[in-house]
Amino acid sequence: MSPEDGLSQPVQLAAKVAFLRQPTSYAEQPRRVVALETHMSWVFLTPRHAYKLKKPVKFDFLDYRSLAARRHFCAEEVRLNRTLAPGVYLGMRPLTRAPGGQLQLDGPGEIIDWLVKMRRLPSRLRLDLALRRGPLEPGHLAPALARLATFYRSLPPAGLSAAAHRAGLAAAIDHNDTALQRWQTELPLGLAGYLIDGQRRFLIEQAELLATRASQVVDAHGDLRPEHVYLTAPPVIVDRLEFSRQLRLLDPVDELAFLAMECELLAAPWVAGAAWAALGNAPDPQLIAFYMSLRACMRARLALGHLEPTPPGDSGPWLAQAKAYLSLATRYQAQLLAG
Repeated sequence: MSPEDGLSQPVQLAAKVAFLRQPTSYAEQPRRVVALETHMSWVFLTPRHAYKLKKPVKFDFLDYRSLAARRHFCAEEVRLNRTLAPGVYLGMRPLTRAPGGQLQLDGPGEIIDWLVKMRRLPSRLRLDLALRRGPLEPGHLAPALARLATFYRSLPPAGLSAAAHRAGLAAAIDHNDTALQRWQTELPLGLAGYLIDGQRRFLIEQAELLATRASQVVDAHGDLRPEHVYLTAPPVIVDRLEFSRQLRLLDPVDELAFLAMECELLAAPWVAGAAWAALGNAPDPQLIAFYMSLRACMRARLALGHLEPTPPGDSGPWLAQAKAYLSLATRYQAQLLAG
């Protein structure tokens, strides 16, 4: 029986979170549990493990509202991440309710939700935190980039046509445009239009270049940010995007340009050169600038999304983050124009 059968009273998310915050809820009996919330999930950290509970939410790009959907995407998360993070994703664990109403992790009774169980990784080796501490040199990141390069080479082409690749990029530009225009009064005058117009012009003027990249598109990571890269030995890359294959279909140059752009924001512009060295070839500089500009606008859009439907009490950090990304996009746009 599940809550979706309509035969039992659903347990609210708040009650699940309250239970999973308690150290006594875990077989390992940790002294404390750290709970972290994101837009789409709650993560509960014990000294040895991490447990991820997906929220029953719906966005344009995912729908986690049913128990069946959350179970499916927990399974997908474990399956997809075992390639780049072997030994980290340990499997799924049910959250259950006993006949008396008590909640248990991995216990008998009615399954009311599912969690992904992971081995906890040392935060000091997370790339974004390591870059903030500094200094970090290309040699420190080389094994992780080599793992990514091997990963891309192991994947079969997705079979995306040139028209489909271009259409996907055009849709991403349109999505960014709509969001940035909504907040144009908070942004430097004319900046959004300048960036979007330049990206659209690139799609037209460099159609042949983009057509050659379509054959390189693979089912990639999908969310390659520095906080998902751990400089362990061997390195692991976590949080491969599980809820949309469409969003994972990427040109490896695009994905690595995204990582390099995020690292540049952390004062590590050298990551781009290290990434191309790992691939074994240097992509067209204009292509890199286009991808970086596009992804910087996307990250600005996501930052601004935190201000909707109503801005939080302190909207300053999100606006500052959006402007930082758009500043990077402006630099990349200048490289496009120079080309």
